[in-house]
Formats: sequence, structure tokens, C-alpha cells
Amino acid sequence: MLQNQVSLTSIMTAYLRAYHAMNDVPKIFDDFLAYHLIPEERRALIENGFAMAFQTNKCEQTGPCPHQTTTLASLMQTMGLPNVLSRARYTEENLEKAVKQGVQQYVILGAGMDTFAFRHVDMLGQLQVFEVDHPATQAFKRNRLAELAWIIPTNLHFVPVDFTKESLVSALRRFSYDMQAKSFFSWLGVTMYLTRDEVFETLRSIADIAAPGSIIVFDYFVPEKVPPLTDEILKGLRQIGEPIKTFLDPSTLATDLECIGLCRHEDLNPSHIQERYFQGRTDCYHACEQVHIAMAIVK
Repeated sequence: MLQNQVSLTSIMTAYLRAYHAMNDVPKIFDDFLAYHLIPEERRALIENGFAMAFQTNKCEQTGPCPHQTTTLASLMQTMGLPNVLSRARYTEENLEKAVKQGVQQYVILGAGMDTFAFRHVDMLGQLQVFEVDHPATQAFKRNRLAELAWIIPTNLHFVPVDFTKESLVSALRRFSYDMQAKSFFSWLGVTMYLTRDEVFETLRSIADIAAPGSIIVFDYFVPEKVPPLTDEILKGLRQIGEPIKTFLDPSTLATDLECIGLCRHEDLNPSHIQERYFQGRTDCYHACEQVHIAMAIVK
């Protein structure tokens, strides 16, 4: 991400969640607040881009023109909407279970435009929520919250961190994070934009600061499935300063995690994700072929 620039992928992620909440049935993940967090001018830019892509797609059709809804769903599939939805659903399902088992803190790494603290006010009596993100992205979100006049829950803590200057451990220590309490960390849509060393240094930091039994959920790209990432998407990510940098090998992940104090608990491959969240759908959504979702436990 470019210095002092809000993460554009975080805004696109919010838009994809909002699109699904407003247009698709049945819901995989219902983020009914995401649309409001995106300023009108940003929404217009995204929708204009989709309209141009939709027209291009229609012009390239050689057979009968498909129904508009189907074409838009295909576009959303290409943009990664199924991954955005399945990883969020998996994370919040497991968070709910973890809270019932004594987890008291929820740390959202690369929180972006996440709306958990506003959608689950009922759970905040049991949880301290820490949103960790780059200062520029977090400032953008806090300004938008102020524009909307949303009341910030007392249990929600904003933790701005520039990881080129400060570690996760020192950042959380500046706030009311309790190193003795079990925590749940979500780290979604981030690992692929970091170097391998940065990925495992962050995971090591979680193992260092979190109490034994704490949980981390993260998604990652696998190397043998690069082709589904089209040249256009990869080029676009490079142009906005958020290029894909890292793929992880699921066959060695368990060993890699063991070396830094984490135990792999679950690793969902595309077949698992398809069966759990997309089976029987009548639209074109399906699990992304290059994505895994992993859960690890602090030893």
C-alpha cells in the first residue's frame, strides 16, 4: 500500500460485502452496514467501473446475451466476492463459538471497513474489540464514522499501526489489551500482500502476545493455483500499490506454524469451502480456487 493512502482493497471489500447483502439470496454473510461506510463518491467510482466491465463483457459475448443478473454475478465472482464472504462467515461463526468458550478479546488485523462492532452490539458485553490497521486507512474510516454520526462502542478500540515503524506487540500494549486473557485474531485478505517474512513475523507476534488457547484465523493464496488470478487483476493491484507478494504451501504450513508457537487446527481448501458455503446455490458463486482459510491455536 502506498504511504498515507487509504487501502483501496479495503474499500472494495466493503463494497463486495454490501453488494451481496443488498442483492443476493440466500445470504452467505450479511453485512447490512457495509454500504453506509463507503462514501458516495467512492461508490460512484466503483459502480462506474463495474458498468464499463459489464458493457465490455456483453460486447464479447458470442452467443445469446445472458441475463444481466447472471453477468453481474460472474463479474462479482471474478472480483473475489465468494472469498470475501466465506472467510468472513467462517471467522464470525468460529468467533461466536470461541466467546462461549471463554474468549474475551477480538483483534481484527487489517480491519479496513469492518462493521463487526456495530452489527454485534449484543456480543460487546463479553468482548473487547481491537481494530488494528494502517493509520491512513483507519483515519479514513474514523472520519466516515464521524460523518455518519455512528456512536463508537466503549468496547471498540482503534489501534493505528505502521508495521514499518512499530510491532503488533508494542501497538497492542499501548491500549487495554490483556495478555492474560484468551483472544481471537482475524487476519483476512492481508497475507498475500506481504512478504513471507512479514507474514510469519506477524504470526510469531501473535504467538508472543496472546494467551495459550487463543485463536488466529487467516486466509492465504496457494502457489499451484495462480492462473485464476487474471493478468488484469494482478496489474490493477500493482497499479494501486497493493501487489500480490506471497503464496503459502499448505503441505508445509503446519510445520511452519509449529516453529513459531502455533498449532494448525483447521485448513479449509476450496473443496471444503465450496461444500460448506456454496453447495446448492443457483447463482454462479463458487469457492475461489487459489484460496485457503486456516485456523491456528496459540500453544
